[in-house]
Amino acid sequence: MVKTEKYQNRIELLQGTLDMLILEALRWGSMHGYGIAQGIRFKSDEVLQVETGSLYPALHRLERQGWVKSKWGVTESNQRAKFYEITKKGKEQLVAEQERWQRMVQAIGAVMGAARTAE
Repeated sequence: MVKTEKYQNRIELLQGTLDMLILEALRWGSMHGYGIAQGIRFKSDEVLQVETGSLYPALHRLERQGWVKSKWGVTESNQRAKFYEITKKGKEQLVAEQERWQRMVQAIGAVMGAARTAE
């Protein structure tokens, strides 16, 4: 697929899904912000791209909630960066977010199925 086609196929994140995606990414291990964004982009086959203007405010919010913790470290390229890690409270929140997400997917699927039936 051509890069411009991938860009056009990107999906705007529904409100509230960014936190869930970040928490899920951090289940894979401790990461710095760029690594989180890259992981989400890679796992979504470049459909989801988290911009830094959204990522870092979300990480700070998650940290204030106690769902992630951070510490300074050094990246593979020898750059100083803040590394984030999911907490026990964050893992519990992730389970709740995933359940809410599944209900949302089912509800949207029901509406879309009803729309097709009505045609």
